[in-house]
Amino acid sequence: MSPLRWTCKSTHRLAQELKRRGHQVSQRTVCNLLGQMGDSLQSTRKVREGGQHQDRDGQLEHTARAVAELQASGDPVVSVDTKKKELIGDFENGGKEWQPRGSPEMVRVHDFIDCKLGKVASYGVSDLTMNTG
Repeated sequence: MSPLRWTCKSTHRLAQELKRRGHQVSQRTVCNLLGQMGDSLQSTRKVREGGQHQDRDGQLEHTARAVAELQASGDPVVSVDTKKKELIGDFENGGKEWQPRGSPEMVRVHDFIDCKLGKVASYGVSDLTMNTG
């Protein structure tokens, strides 16, 4: 058996590999063949560890104790919250904003990255003791 795991490749890459091996096939044909074999395009499902990790409460209790001790001794406590990377620019997002009726914000049709603006991982930094950020 070949060590190549076909399931780890996109249908485009599968078609390229098949062509390299002498088969005349398109990406769409690869999709159709996978469907005929009972496969379907699916996202992952988080189920292995169950609903809650056994050490979760212990981790949170440890953090709460450490924060309280640092604050009591006058040391600063900083919290950093990071979100997923997002495109910068006039792109569609899932939220809604109040706008004058019939005047929605105009955004791009396609979510292609703006090479000049790039992406950003938004984050917030706050001082827990002073309750400022």
